[in-house]
Amino acid sequence: RSGRSAALRARMEERLLGARFRYLNQQLYTGSSQDAAQLFRSDPAAFHLYHRGFERQVRRWPERPVQRIVRYLRRRPASLVVADFGCGDCTLAASVRNQVHCFDLVPLSPRVTVCDMAKVPLAAESVDVAVFCLALMGTNLQEILGEANRVLRLGGTLMVAEVASRFEDIRAFLKAMTQLGFRTVSKDLSSSYFYLLEFAKTGPARSGPAAGLRLRPCLYKRR
Repeated sequence: RSGRSAALRARMEERLLGARFRYLNQQLYTGSSQDAAQLFRSDPAAFHLYHRGFERQVRRWPERPVQRIVRYLRRRPASLVVADFGCGDCTLAASVRNQVHCFDLVPLSPRVTVCDMAKVPLAAESVDVAVFCLALMGTNLQEILGEANRVLRLGGTLMVAEVASRFEDIRAFLKAMTQLGFRTVSKDLSSSYFYLLEFAKTGPARSGPAAGLRLRPCLYKRR
């Protein structure tokens, strides 16, 4: 009998965790990066809970996008300096020989520098590769990607891995990226789970709103 009540309690906890994860997820995608920074500053435990829920979702995928980015970096010189925006538990930094600056809203690892993704503490043109691996959240995408442009050297690489269903119009998105000072180098749209996009920095971002820079919120269904 105690086994049955333990199972019931575990199921209830699982359901609560799922509900809380969906709530936090909605906050992250429907507010700005500043709102997200504020949310987790006031409740760091919520980030750990969010990360657990996120891990559970991605574990179901046949391949993890971060492993694709790891393979990409291993083929390039280890001397390239990398900035990982929304680094989570720093899997990328732990898997490559490059110097990796790890940024996120809460430190899941001692390597993490806590900051708003639209204001990272790096000098202009100081990195060779900027990475957003399932991390393009918030309503101020233009500001966040503008920050990636600022810290990248001319000709530097921007890698974006993002949930496939978030792109309402991939062509409009890629066109908007040119306004932000990026040229599309390659795009892998073969997975139904995530798209992998590689850009090169061509120059500074142009002013004015980048019209097609829209991603749907990633709202997980109730299970």
